[in-house]
Amino acid sequence: MGGRSAAHFCFMDSLIQTFDRRFVEIDSRARGLLSALNDENLFQRPRKLSNSLIAFSVAEYLIRSAAVVEQAFGGITTRLWDDPFEWTLPEKLSTIKAITIYLNEVAAARKRGMAFLSSDADLTSQIPAPEKLRSIGEILLAAACSAEHYQGRAFALYQVMNDMPLPRI
Repeated sequence: MGGRSAAHFCFMDSLIQTFDRRFVEIDSRARGLLSALNDENLFQRPRKLSNSLIAFSVAEYLIRSAAVVEQAFGGITTRLWDDPFEWTLPEKLSTIKAITIYLNEVAAARKRGMAFLSSDADLTSQIPAPEKLRSIGEILLAAACSAEHYQGRAFALYQVMNDMPLPRI
């Protein structure tokens, strides 16, 4: 060890811990951005532009981000791959309080899902995903990437609509 004690070396977290931390960070960022909004501007959209790629509001992007996480953990734990679209419509989640309750439900689903995994070897287990067999690790990675993508859109839209720097989260 080249004269260094074992105390100088950090051991890498398990992959399960890394995934868990990543999903906790996604949740934390969503709650942080949600706290910068109010019920009146949750579903506000920028003015319509003919060539605009903006299809959703900040809240809708945050909800889609959470829905991806919910769908992944629902699939892992119950093999139900239902898209949460029906119960995540703006009409059902029309306030900050309602969205916060939904984020709490998604966090609980994530915790149940992470408890389902006991070692990194579980991440290589193949399960029937919506269209084909996929490893749990592949499902989690895809969900994290997709959730972060939707969140990135939410943050960018927030910045465009407020013409100011992103809030510190």
